[in-house]
Amino acid sequence: MTRFPLALALLSLAFGAAAPAAGPPMPLVARGVNVLGTKVGGMTSEQARRHVKAAFVRPLRFRLGTETWSARPSELGASADVGAAVSRALRARPGRRLPLEVGIWKVRLRKYVAGLDHKYSYPAESSKLVGLSADLQPAISESRPGRRVDTEAMAQGIVSVLRSGRRPVVPLKLKTIQPAVTAGDFGSIIVIKRSSNELNLYNGMQLVQSFRVATGRAEYPTPLGEWSIVSMQQDPWWYPPQTSEWAKGLKPVPPGPGNPLGTRWMGLSAAGVGIHGTPDSASIGYSASHGCIRMLISDATWLFDHVSVGTPVFVVSA
Repeated sequence: MTRFPLALALLSLAFGAAAPAAGPPMPLVARGVNVLGTKVGGMTSEQARRHVKAAFVRPLRFRLGTETWSARPSELGASADVGAAVSRALRARPGRRLPLEVGIWKVRLRKYVAGLDHKYSYPAESSKLVGLSADLQPAISESRPGRRVDTEAMAQGIVSVLRSGRRPVVPLKLKTIQPAVTAGDFGSIIVIKRSSNELNLYNGMQLVQSFRVATGRAEYPTPLGEWSIVSMQQDPWWYPPQTSEWAKGLKPVPPGPGNPLGTRWMGLSAAGVGIHGTPDSASIGYSASHGCIRMLISDATWLFDHVSVGTPVFVVSA
C-alpha cells in the first residue's frame, strides 16, 4: 500500500520534467528608434510593422484654391518595404533614425498627374474679330489666359512627400498659358459705309483715318458683307471683266496716268471687287463705280501702305 503514493509522485516528476519551458521574450526595438519619423522604440516587430505601415498609407492631401482632395499612396503608384525597415529597426542602436524604402511605379504616378492636368487645365482664349458693334466699329472679343498643370513639378512634389514621411498639403502646381492673340495684336480693319461713300481704317478698335470714296452705282452695287484683302498690286494693269456687258469691246490698260485703277489695287475676296485709286476724282463721294471702291490716287497710295493681304474689310449699307 505504501508503494502507490511513491509511484504517483515519481510519475508526476517525470511529466513535470517533460513539460516545455517558457520561450525567450520577444525582441523589442531599442528606445528612441524611428522609421521615417514614426516612433517604434520599445515595440515588437509586429507592433512596429503596424505602426510604420499605418503611417505610410496615410493619404496625401491636395489643394487648389478652396478645393481639396486626397489620394492614397497606392493610387499614386507608391509602395514601401516595411518589413525590411522593421528588421533594421530591431538591430538599430537607441535613438537611430532609419529610412523607409519607398518605390514608385512611374506609370501609375504619371497617369494620376495626367488626370489632374485633364481636370484642372484649360486653354487660353485668343481675341477674335467678332464683327461690328452697333455703331459700326470693329468688335473684338477679350482674350483670356489659360492654365495647365505643371505635370513634371507635380510628380516630383508627390514623390518628395511620399519619401519624407510627412503629409503636408500639396498645392496644385500650375503654369499660365498666354493667349496667342490679344485685342492689342489686331492691326488694320477696314469698314466701308456704302450709302455714305465713306471708308474708315481702324487699328484694332481705334479709328486711324477716314476717306471719302466712290462705291458701286445702283445697277452694280458694291457687295455687302465681310470680306478680306486677297491681292495687292502696285501700278496694276486693268483688264476688262469678261463676264460684264459694260466691258465688252474694251481693251486692257497698262500702268500709267489713264489707268482706271490708278496706281494701287487692293483686291477683295468678293469676286471682281477691289479698293483702288482712280483718275476720275470727280466720282469720289458718289455711287459711280461698277462695284469697286474708288479712292483718290494719293489716298489709295496711303492706304496701300497701311494694309496687307488678309486685312478684314466690312461693307455695310449705312
